[in-house]
Amino acid sequence: QVRLTESGGGFVQTGESLRLTCAASGSSLRRNAMGWFRQVPGKEREFVAVISGIGTETTYEDSVKGRFTISRDTVKNILYLQMDGLKPEDTAVYYCAASKYYGGPYSAATDYDSWGQGSQVTVSS
Repeated sequence: QVRLTESGGGFVQTGESLRLTCAASGSSLRRNAMGWFRQVPGKEREFVAVISGIGTETTYEDSVKGRFTISRDTVKNILYLQMDGLKPEDTAVYYCAASKYYGGPYSAATDYDSWGQGSQVTVSS
């Protein structure tokens, strides 16, 4: 059974940076697509950035393009999200996810069957 453990969230000012880390254990996810999603109260979970198995392709939500970078270390089974130029509208709980599928990337939350516990990111103006 896959376990995803996130770290790196916090409280920052507008324009600052954070890096989220997601460590996977219990199974090798080297070929599975993975991604980052976020959710604010009262809204559906939305995709932020997704990456294909072995990490050759990425897709970003329009509002984070040029500011966020998703990457993965397939040997260590770790997923990263580097967030630069943070804005108040980026405030949310961020979740890492592992897909049941190889290849990708996939941006629909329904393509993912393993989720982390969530990490709060708060950006103050």
